[in-house]
Amino acid sequence: MTPGHLYLISRVCKDAAGAAGNIFAIGLFVSPISTFRRIVRNKSTEHFSGLPYMYALLNCLICMWYGSPLISRDNLLVLTVNSAGAVFQFVYIVLFITYADKAGKVRMTGFLLAIIGAFAVVVAGSLQIPELALRRMTVGLLSGASLISMFASPLFIINLVIRTKSVEFMPFYLSLSTFLMSTSFLLYGLFNDDIFIYVPNGIGTILGIIQLVLYFYFKRRPEDKLKEPLVAPNA
Repeated sequence: MTPGHLYLISRVCKDAAGAAGNIFAIGLFVSPISTFRRIVRNKSTEHFSGLPYMYALLNCLICMWYGSPLISRDNLLVLTVNSAGAVFQFVYIVLFITYADKAGKVRMTGFLLAIIGAFAVVVAGSLQIPELALRRMTVGLLSGASLISMFASPLFIINLVIRTKSVEFMPFYLSLSTFLMSTSFLLYGLFNDDIFIYVPNGIGTILGIIQLVLYFYFKRRPEDKLKEPLVAPNA
């Protein structure tokens, strides 16, 4: 097989992995819809926090910028998935602000403006770097750090599952979507030889495996309890 054939196969595999990552990411992006249906129905944000959507928006914006042709010319599928993610998160934030109380509206609007300002600084600052390789490295480090911190956020849930021995607060499909998305982009980064993609998504894949293992391990436990008699037998 010639080097040209190997290169072509690598490109096809990269695009396939990236396309799969985009599809699985949509599963993550739509997962909060049920929460916001409840918020809209009750016309209140209740005790829900809007901060996760703020952080997700900043992460999507930075990774979207890394995937843009001005930073890296071979990461179109990174651009598309994070553009879609940014739109979803922005809509969630607008809905959250709409139904939050007065103090919540002010606080969340302030966070949103701060995120937009921070992203503008990243864009303007990176464009001041004339060398494309250095510009890519700078934004790549930011996007990689953002992805790693995002994938590390479930560590709290993992700790909660181990302490409570319950998967109540770790939805299966959310964990599965995270695992599939990070694995797809791990392969995408490897085929594209992009360390700023395969390293953080490799960490995400490992954490996803841990979540799924914990889910199936602790999910069995209630079934064992159901086998016990509901009323203790007479002696």
